[in-house]
Amino acid sequence: MRGLFIAIFLFTCSFIPTHGQTDLSSCQAIRKGDTLILGNSLIQRTYLFQNGNLSSFALQDKRTGKKWVLANKNADFALPAKVGNPANGSFTVKPVAETSRTPAHLEAQVVVSLGDVWVKRVFRIYPNCPAIACDYYLKGRAPDWQQQVQQAYDLRNLESLATQKEGEANAVVLDRLALPGLHWRGKSVEFFDATDQNNTLVQEYTRLAYRQEVRLRGNLLFLDEVGTDTGIFWLKEAPVSGVQLAYPGFDFSLKFNEMRAAGIGIGPTDLRDDEWVRGYSLVLGVWLGGETGQLTALRSYQQNLRIRQPNRDEMILLNTWGDRGQDKNINEAFVLRELKLGEKLGITHFQLDDGWQQGKSANSAFQGGSFKDIWRKPDYWLPDPKKFPTGFSRIMEAGKKRGITLSTWFNPSVDSSFKYWDRDAQVMIDQYRHYGIRMWKIDGVRIADKQAEINFRKMLDTVMASTNGEAVFNLDVTAGRRFGYHYFYEYGNLFLENRYTDWGNYYPHFTLRNLWMLARYVPPQRLQIEFLNKWRNQDRYPQGDSFSPAHYPFDYLFAITMPAQPLAWMEARNLPPEAFAITGLINAYKKQWRAWHNGQLFPIGNEPSGTSWTGFQSISENQSVGYVLVFREQNKAGAAKMKLMNLLPGTYQFTHLMGQGKSFRMAVAADGAVSFALPQQMTFGFYQYERVK
Repeated sequence: MRGLFIAIFLFTCSFIPTHGQTDLSSCQAIRKGDTLILGNSLIQRTYLFQNGNLSSFALQDKRTGKKWVLANKNADFALPAKVGNPANGSFTVKPVAETSRTPAHLEAQVVVSLGDVWVKRVFRIYPNCPAIACDYYLKGRAPDWQQQVQQAYDLRNLESLATQKEGEANAVVLDRLALPGLHWRGKSVEFFDATDQNNTLVQEYTRLAYRQEVRLRGNLLFLDEVGTDTGIFWLKEAPVSGVQLAYPGFDFSLKFNEMRAAGIGIGPTDLRDDEWVRGYSLVLGVWLGGETGQLTALRSYQQNLRIRQPNRDEMILLNTWGDRGQDKNINEAFVLRELKLGEKLGITHFQLDDGWQQGKSANSAFQGGSFKDIWRKPDYWLPDPKKFPTGFSRIMEAGKKRGITLSTWFNPSVDSSFKYWDRDAQVMIDQYRHYGIRMWKIDGVRIADKQAEINFRKMLDTVMASTNGEAVFNLDVTAGRRFGYHYFYEYGNLFLENRYTDWGNYYPHFTLRNLWMLARYVPPQRLQIEFLNKWRNQDRYPQGDSFSPAHYPFDYLFAITMPAQPLAWMEARNLPPEAFAITGLINAYKKQWRAWHNGQLFPIGNEPSGTSWTGFQSISENQSVGYVLVFREQNKAGAAKMKLMNLLPGTYQFTHLMGQGKSFRMAVAADGAVSFALPQQMTFGFYQYERVK
């Protein structure tokens, strides 16, 4: 009777709306006896509770009624060490109100002790989302586990089940699915940051499940039940595979009747007796409808991770570091002139990069700079009085007058795993309180251990709390052991790459390709994408190189950035007068950016190569309307067909809004193919479409 009472109470809690905001009535977190049910109107996952040591036995896509009955013989979560039997299992649930960053959702918490190790799972359930997220926490003490992964070439012939078991990886298992049937195909997607070193940022691997474990790297795994149009995905919310903490060497494994997600980002020495240590998170979702269904299901979840506020998150940002002036030029007079020219160009944000502060960084153009022992120099992070005699007061006033928001660059002190995180946070809080600055480019980060990650998160959370959630962190992913594309998502946007004409490594089609490839799996609205002064350093490129930036129209370079957050990576004072002809394009873009970015943005056409027809599509909730951005690279064909996503068959009006091309009307069949025409190579067209009949 007592168990039934608890179940009814928790069921009632799951239907409480939050302060008149999002209706959570479709979200479920119900325990009845030894059965736990989590889900919403689109997905349901059912577990055996087992005193908190959960074991899945069913997964359902409620849109189609498709149900996978799971035959899990083991608990979903496992440590690679001998631990005690599950005890002290508990389950609680609460509605979480909407904040300035995250939407309302239901939170279900399951806690269990395994001997001296405590495991906490916090499930996040969002309305109208085909996925359920789980945040993992550990505390207590555990034997010193060792994650072992044998390579296939070192294994014996599989003549027995015992021999087969020898080849299985011994690692922390976050989740497992004993899926029925033998015909499952897995596609994992591995990501690469450290973009100073990498120029291909996405790699896909496709494998079939087999009787022996097949291991895959990547933050994403799509599972496709061969012969059907439905499947499952896992998203591991962690840094890219190559820099994860306590990494077992793989992220997912496939095997007949068992799929596993591995690697929590915590080692046994990271555990504490009296404090929960947060590990990596795992999201499980269901999809239907081929690759389009996979991508839209994933994006539906990602849209819940950070609420987009146009006055906070939309920007066209000018950062002068792109002209390699480093800290030589930056001072009050320089900034005032850049703000004047930036207003003429149409930018909305100006970022003071390295050089505004009294301390001299390791990236300084002058000798003697360092990031070591920053807090032995108490004035390091104050505005340089020689460069800014009135602090930031005058430039802030000028920016406000011109409608430009100011931001600063900041390099947290990396000493001893960010042990001075509270002082670092105070630098940004002081700038917020004194000047109203609420956006910071965070650079120089190196997460070498779990304590560094914990302290770094404390720094961000402290600033968030002190700014009432207004803070935007522009997280640099160009070098070092950082957070990639799927971790620390809720804090802001990503500064993706340093590219310079001075070094001859800025090629427009490279930038377009990186954005296009990432946009399949990462909302491009979250990325800062650069366009540079194409008139500089033309002699740094080989003669006859038709892909060098000088050959491209300046408006085309800006258009590349439109799916993302445009970054004017340049000194505006170095632009020739003809550059300001793009002001009209920028102003037209700003009239559309909210609706354009509110949709689910995906790549279309062919992968950019410098000679392709390619582009992007923004899909709105109303499938009858949307946007398309099309690029004709150095391709001889004056027209090309592109397959658009989620278009209902019918007649569509494509209204030309920006760039080249013309408005047109055409009948679209079930395959979604649409023919676009552009008059010249290296041109683009931006269209709004609407189904008219």
